[in-house]
Amino acid sequence: MRIVNLTPHTITFFDGDGNAVLTVEPSGQVARCSVTREKIGEINGIPVNKSRFGEVENLPDPQPDTIFVVSALVAQAIPDRPDIFIVDDTVRDEQGRIIGCRALAHI
Repeated sequence: MRIVNLTPHTITFFDGDGNAVLTVEPSGQVARCSVTREKIGEINGIPVNKSRFGEVENLPDPQPDTIFVVSALVAQAIPDRPDIFIVDDTVRDEQGRIIGCRALAHI
C-alpha cells in the first residue's frame, strides 16, 4: 500500500517498543480546507474572528492501492473517503513535542 503524506510535516511511525519503523516525507502537496473569516470583535486590541471552514483543496482523486494522510480538519470534512487517514497514538519527546505516531486512524 502506498502512503501519500498530504501534510507539511514528516510522519515517523513507531512500533510498540519505541523504534522508528517508517518515515513518510511530505509529498509537496498539502490538502487544506478553505477558510473564510469574519471579524466579530476584539480582546485587548487583538482581533477575534469567526472562522468557517469550507471545501477541501489540493486533495487528489482516489488511486488504486494508495492512502492519503491529512490533517484532522481535512479528514472531518470528507468522512466518506475510505482512503483518507490521520495520524493516531502520537509519540512525544522529553519536551512534549510530537515526533511521530504509532498508528493511523480513519474518521
